[in-house]
Amino acid sequence: MQWLCRDCLSIYTADTPVPRCPQCGSPRLKNNHELDKLSIAHIDCDAFYASVEKRDNPSLKDKPVIVGGGHRGVVSAACYVARTYGIRSAMPMFKALKLCPHAQVIHPNMTKYVTEGRRIRTLFQELTPLVEPLSIDEAFLDMTGTEKLHDGIPARSLALLALRIEKEVGLTVSIGLSYNKFLAKVASDLDKPRGFSVIGRAEAKDFLALRPVSLIWGVGKSLQKKLEADGITQIAQLQNMDKIALMKSYGSIGTRLFNFSRGIDERRVTPAEETKTISAETTFDQDTAKADELTRALWSQCEKVSKRLKRQNLMGDVITLKLKLSDFSSKTRSHKLDHPTQLAERLFDVGTTLLKSELDGRRYRLIGISIAGLSASHAGQLSLDSETTHQTKIEQAIDKVREKLGDKAIFKGRSLHLPNKKP
Repeated sequence: MQWLCRDCLSIYTADTPVPRCPQCGSPRLKNNHELDKLSIAHIDCDAFYASVEKRDNPSLKDKPVIVGGGHRGVVSAACYVARTYGIRSAMPMFKALKLCPHAQVIHPNMTKYVTEGRRIRTLFQELTPLVEPLSIDEAFLDMTGTEKLHDGIPARSLALLALRIEKEVGLTVSIGLSYNKFLAKVASDLDKPRGFSVIGRAEAKDFLALRPVSLIWGVGKSLQKKLEADGITQIAQLQNMDKIALMKSYGSIGTRLFNFSRGIDERRVTPAEETKTISAETTFDQDTAKADELTRALWSQCEKVSKRLKRQNLMGDVITLKLKLSDFSSKTRSHKLDHPTQLAERLFDVGTTLLKSELDGRRYRLIGISIAGLSASHAGQLSLDSETTHQTKIEQAIDKVREKLGDKAIFKGRSLHLPNKKP
């Protein structure tokens, strides 16, 4: 059996377990009969947002840290100390603070997180061009055929990558290595933080058998309940079922249940796909039915979406307004434009029109705007009529001022929160 030391990167063969590396004495060893044959990896940064904040403020090192919105928002990320209190991503902030009142709450700094995510992705791409990002802080890598390029098997190259990220970026990652994407993703979740887990072909079916059906990618709460109602709770039960029977009972996802339960996943690692939608949203500190509060938040979101469109040289023609009510139920309203746009003013015009029909006294806790139907922006494409040309020139002038002096250097009056006038 092959063994890999994750600290000194030595590889050696031993039939019996060895507690420490013979070369450097490290206990961080990884072994598998197929270690030199596996090349599909999933890499996930450990508690990414919170880890970035702890790196930048060492006084937070041993404290519970939550990255997220205000009391009415949700948890974007929780460090591993905070997780010991039961705090998880997407948990309402008020629940998180009940579990851990002394947690350090930090407002998200997406610009910083994106910058660090890009640094890490650049290191991924030094190993292989086949990098498929899943989010800002995780990706699949296909390391097939890279042994000569990196003078070592993929497992060793990945261990070296983890050490580089720790040294150069100051963050830690967890790695899953297998022969397909599904199992690589499963493996990366097994030993967080700073983990490195391997699942080979020979052990895959037995490994999966005792796991819950919810482990299978695509099995959400709804499908899980349906499977449980049919008496299916463990993957072993799926392994004993016929593909046709699964398809009859669960439709097209029956094929996935059949394949994934047996460790079969034919999906390839593909480089990043083009952005499909760009969005922004705001959760209010208190539910509101006030038109001025809703429209002011909407304008801020339109500016953010427009800025991202312009930065990526994109335009879109399907605008969607999102609203979440006091009872957490959501509703969306969409409108398709005759011509694509990237202008904040155009987004706002459509957004406010969609919003007007929803201003009926109901109180909202969240408002958001998104744009889809994206395409590349070309010079002159926005100048379809005199009004659009005029607005384009205004926004270009504002953008130039902000580029030099910052986002707060110039703004429209609708951004201001004016106090109510006394009679």
